[in-house]
Amino acid sequence: MRFFSKDYLKQLWKVLMATFSGFSNDNGLKLSASLAYYTVFSIAPLLILVISVASLFFGQDAATHRLYPQIEHYVGKEAASQIQEMLAKLALSGKTGVAVTIGVGTLLIGASSIFLEIQDSLNTIWRVKAKPKKGWVKMLQNRFLSFSLIISLGFLLMASLLVSIIMDALSKRIENFLPMVTGILLKGVNLGITLLVISVLFGIIFKFLPDVKIRWKDVRSGAIFTAILFMIGQFVIGLYIQYTAQGSTYGAAGSLIVILVWIYYTAAILYIGAEFTQVYAEAIGSHIEPAEYAVHIQQTEVERDVKQLPPQNPELKGNLKCDDDAEKKS
Repeated sequence: MRFFSKDYLKQLWKVLMATFSGFSNDNGLKLSASLAYYTVFSIAPLLILVISVASLFFGQDAATHRLYPQIEHYVGKEAASQIQEMLAKLALSGKTGVAVTIGVGTLLIGASSIFLEIQDSLNTIWRVKAKPKKGWVKMLQNRFLSFSLIISLGFLLMASLLVSIIMDALSKRIENFLPMVTGILLKGVNLGITLLVISVLFGIIFKFLPDVKIRWKDVRSGAIFTAILFMIGQFVIGLYIQYTAQGSTYGAAGSLIVILVWIYYTAAILYIGAEFTQVYAEAIGSHIEPAEYAVHIQQTEVERDVKQLPPQNPELKGNLKCDDDAEKKS
């Protein structure tokens, strides 16, 4: 088969090397740290809105009980409890109409900030930016897109909950006939469903967040690669958090540190996936185009030996300089 030929594997290795080289050149770890910082302030509003969307169909308790075990699986019990406490403090039930209105607005702005930060980082990686003349229009589009992605997350959680209900019902039927196979079968199906859901999520991010035109074919390959990398990475990150005792090292702030570490490495995986999507598209002869309202940007570094740094704002040079003659006369 072509996919296992020596030449194909050699070219695939070059794609992987170019991916990690691009991640390094684009300061991927710095972008990941920035996203981790934003997410700490936005994760609670985001989860509240996601649960709210899913609860429209299954009720808040069902959506919450589905989400919390997933969070605990990734970041540990203490960090998950910290997030749960944050959600409880941000709850809107029992508040006045004005307070609820302000609270909903705050939640929407806070939750969308994560996606705006991801969008800016993806634009940096893919070398595009929105045209300055359409700044206000673009800002409104970005907010609307962020809200749409939040709703999409809610529907993904709803779909995951629905599949979980179906699998529980099927497992009880299968267990009556094949009790030994049920456990293995469920693990395999859950693994496949998780891979599918995460791939869809990354696909939506790569397709709609950056200011580019990219084919679903190219997005699909990058999303699946990122999802596989994500699932492997979460296992490794879980071991790292468990055995390096990040939480206990920092005392009362330990849960926050664990959340930061998890988001930091998850963001790195996301941006590595974005780099791979671009490199893979180039390798198969495809291309990524700027959107109608965006332009390609190219930065060139020029090294020069100078005695003093040239002014970055030449129009201000010397404007506040005192007149020596005037000072002497005074």
